Amino acid sequence: MKLQKLFQMQRALDRHIEEKHQLENEDLFTRKVLALLVELGELANETRCFKFWSIKPASPKEVILEEFVDGIHFILSLGIECGFSELDMEITKQQPELSAAEQFLKVYEQIGTFRNSKSVEEYMKLFADYLQLASLLGITDKEMEEAYIAKNKVNFERQENNY
Repeated sequence: MKLQKLFQMQRALDRHIEEKHQLENEDLFTRKVLALLVELGELANETRCFKFWSIKPASPKEVILEEFVDGIHFILSLGIECGFSELDMEITKQQPELSAAEQFLKVYEQIGTFRNSKSVEEYMKLFADYLQLASLLGITDKEMEEAYIAKNKVNFERQENNY
């Protein structure tokens, strides 16, 4: 998956938010990591993949897709924060081998690993692990990109309306 278009869109949103909230000179890395962890938890909650005690089904795919792209926003933003957005990176997905619950845990662990290293290698692993989750959830690259573009627009509108 080529990411340049998404990085450009995210950079514009990040710049807009930072200017509006006077955050241009702040290090937002830690807060973005925490935001990603929270979004990952919200996604897991919507999939209900860990709720062995409940028979209630997962949320509709549109809800899961929207939660998924919230995570994409923060992964892209972290890449920008670390200076990785200018690299010509292409993330490839493998066939999922883990259950959804196991993949969520793998992503959580990789977020921690990346947080400590801030290396491009660990960033790419994080992105790949997150995209593996998409495969397990039945989300295609095309759906993800379209949903990201739509949510990016909503996020801009929210900023204009003092969200």
